[in-house]
Amino acid sequence: MDIYDKIKRMFGWGPKAEPARPASAAAPAAVSPAVPAEGGNPTPERRLKPRTNARPGTRMLVIDDSATIVALLSRMLRQNEYHVLEAEDAETGLEIARTQSPELIFLDIVLPGMDGFAALRQLRRDPYTRDIPVIMISGNEQATEQFYVHRIGADDFMKKPFSRAEVFARVERLLDANQVPKRLPAQPQAADAEGAPASPA
Repeated sequence: MDIYDKIKRMFGWGPKAEPARPASAAAPAAVSPAVPAEGGNPTPERRLKPRTNARPGTRMLVIDDSATIVALLSRMLRQNEYHVLEAEDAETGLEIARTQSPELIFLDIVLPGMDGFAALRQLRRDPYTRDIPVIMISGNEQATEQFYVHRIGADDFMKKPFSRAEVFARVERLLDANQVPKRLPAQPQAADAEGAPASPA
């Protein structure tokens, strides 16, 4: 079993076996009809609303010390024609953010050396990176709780393990009308943590 098979098994990817149906349980087509798509073919209800993606070539930075997570997330993003930058620690990630101007950052909370919270504070203090939207990610329950208690300028949070659908739902939430990732309106605690006064109304 190669690494991608392990990743697929970990995240429940791959074809799912349909449960066997007894012949007597077959219902007439008139009962519980499938919802037709525009072309007339049945489509699952969750696909009725089309997903809005960022434009092809959008630069996204993944900062995580897990090679498996970096490979998995990068592969998902590249399948949507995004340009993916990678860093295995906060210091490298900060340098890439300053020099290569990603349009969205996925930032792990638990990192070797500087953690994700400290890295986020630096991103928000730097005029070159302060407006880049950041999605924090972590599989650590305690770090997850800290995120909600000390939210310091992140735009969203994604808990590991995550599905492909969740990744793109988080991206979609941050897109503007031109399919460009943008920061959500700052919360009061974020402004305080950054040391910046609140903007006048």
